[in-house]
Amino acid sequence: MAVRVSGAGLAAAVANAGGIGVISSLGLGLMSPYFNQPGQRKPFPVANRLALIDELQRARSLSPHGLIGVNVLVATRDYASLVQTAAAHGADVIITGAGAPLDLPELLADYPQVALVPMVCGLEAVQQICRTWQQRYQRLPDALIVENSQAVGGHIGTTCGMPTDHNRIEVILPLIRDYIHQELQADIPLIATGGVWDRADVDRLRALGAQGVQVGSRFITTEECDAHPRYKEFHLTAKPEDIVLVPSPVGKPGRALRNAFAEQAIAADPALVQPCPANCLTTCLCRDAKRTYCIAQALANAAQGNLEQGLVFSGANIGRADRIQPVAEVMTSLTGS
Repeated sequence: MAVRVSGAGLAAAVANAGGIGVISSLGLGLMSPYFNQPGQRKPFPVANRLALIDELQRARSLSPHGLIGVNVLVATRDYASLVQTAAAHGADVIITGAGAPLDLPELLADYPQVALVPMVCGLEAVQQICRTWQQRYQRLPDALIVENSQAVGGHIGTTCGMPTDHNRIEVILPLIRDYIHQELQADIPLIATGGVWDRADVDRLRALGAQGVQVGSRFITTEECDAHPRYKEFHLTAKPEDIVLVPSPVGKPGRALRNAFAEQAIAADPALVQPCPANCLTTCLCRDAKRTYCIAQALANAAQGNLEQGLVFSGANIGRADRIQPVAEVMTSLTGS
């Protein structure tokens, strides 16, 4: 849901409808005036931090009393700065992905009111995080988001490998639930994500042990989604057969919708290679090996409506939207109320 797909507008609408609205922090500064204003350009980490502050302030102005979260990738170079900035400027929840946030409690020691929610895709990741947090900080995560690698949009296989029969959500969710209850003797809510579309999906995942769900692609075709109308329409007309796996500068494939850019990326077209504009990732083939393309720029292009030069990430459960609708209607279809 980055870059600027899930921003203040979508997050606030979800929060106002009773959910937890999540702002994606990846690449926020890339298209901001802090990074693009002639003569006053700031270093990318500074621009990203300032853009995140703006996004949080706007979300809070639109949803004064709702729950607002921020998603921060561990694999970004400004991970520590972003989680601390988010907490200092009113985020209720910090969600982490793309790596194990082993130092997150230390980074947010001054913000005990902020919920810490790592995203995981297997039992080993849960064990590593929980054991480390217990030993170092005498605490456990406030919740865990369990990823369905067979259906989730964006990068897959970043920590748990490519989708197999062994890491299906039907397998890993009960394993994690049993580990938490039996070995940790704890009660950590599990939130399932990947391919969640309607109340039937919610009920199926709850039967497997989830207490909640995280929804991405379903909210793209909403009025309040922060992406360009062309981006929303592209999802609206997409079919399941349009889903492709695209190589990425992070060294792992991403689940995306087929377009000209995706075809070029799959073909390793050298025309896509460009200088790294932001130095945002800890590992990046674009910056380090002068290969592939800038992932932040490609995602930003698409979200702004430049689909010809943009990468369009999407979950696998596509092709079921028939119109652009308000977030409140989507929330009703998910909750059944």
